[in-house]
Amino acid sequence: MAEDYMRRISHYAKAEMGEIRAGRTDPWLKHPSAYRVCLDPGGKRLDSAGFIAMVERAEGEARDLVFVIGGADGLPPGWGDRADLLLSLSPMTYPHELARVMLAEQIYRAFTTLRGHPYPR
Repeated sequence: MAEDYMRRISHYAKAEMGEIRAGRTDPWLKHPSAYRVCLDPGGKRLDSAGFIAMVERAEGEARDLVFVIGGADGLPPGWGDRADLLLSLSPMTYPHELARVMLAEQIYRAFTTLRGHPYPR
């Protein structure tokens, strides 16, 4: 499902999804000016309208958005400290595979809403 949403998102913006390993990759180096969002259960909770506003703001500032979802043990040490936003999808814990789907759907929802596409209805 996440791959399907990523394909849909690609109609609106360049989008990539992949797994990275702490210590081998620094997600901020590839996009140094990006708005960095780390998913964390203790992070800020946004409704869909707030999430859409965040995407719109990043687009208006011509900034990439980089989202990081932690693995089974959460985020690597220090990564959350470097984020511009700690975002909670829910107070509940989800497997990272499901979190990917939920995040990709919200990104797709944001783009379709901003472009006036009827999907979100």
